[in-house]
Amino acid sequence: MTDKSNLIDVLYEDNHLIAVNKRPSDIVQGDKTGDEPLNEIVKSYLKKKYNKTGNVFLGTIHRIDRPVSGVILFAKSSKALERMNAMFAKKIIQKTYWAIVKNKPAAVEGRLTHYLIKDQAKNKSKAFFKEVAHSKKSELDYKVIHEFNNYFLLEIKPLTGRHHQIRTQLSAIKCPIKGDLKYGADRPNLDTSICLHALKIEFNHPVGNTPMVITAPPPQSDPLWKEAKQVFAVLFS
Repeated sequence: MTDKSNLIDVLYEDNHLIAVNKRPSDIVQGDKTGDEPLNEIVKSYLKKKYNKTGNVFLGTIHRIDRPVSGVILFAKSSKALERMNAMFAKKIIQKTYWAIVKNKPAAVEGRLTHYLIKDQAKNKSKAFFKEVAHSKKSELDYKVIHEFNNYFLLEIKPLTGRHHQIRTQLSAIKCPIKGDLKYGADRPNLDTSICLHALKIEFNHPVGNTPMVITAPPPQSDPLWKEAKQVFAVLFS
């Protein structure tokens, strides 16, 4: 298996946490494809960096879909993993995403509320505007922050954590994410990614309790992301 540990983009690291900027092609944990997952690549990186001879502890705190890029946090200690899991369960961690969508929403900013049902067999969710049997309420706040030629850059803050929530809700308002064929895009991106990026994560450090803000620049896999990186530079320079 090819050593990919030198390819990871480390955004932050201390004794308890490591954050990396996931590429759109990476899977966070192993699946039926058998492709090497990001958690194993990060383990290899830590083993090489610190010359460890034994096993390396690395806890997966959260995940994002394979075609999505952006911030992923891992725990380097069991204490950090337990406390971060508790924070996610209590919904006291704020995540911010950027999405490039085909159509402009009717309002330049607002809150979307839908009721989602997951189709396990198709690995897809469906949104309803009213509550239906077995549905789960799904909410996010969005804002249009930049206009491209025929596309729009949205900043999104999910208020709930449902399966494919952002992808499903944007599709429901006729604003499919660029490249997301599963949810209504008209054509794929060349690298099979979708233009959804986990831009920022905010939380209190699980051990030091200090406020943490970790941001990830968008990938360069699509020409529109390259343009969005200029917006990123203005906002986060």
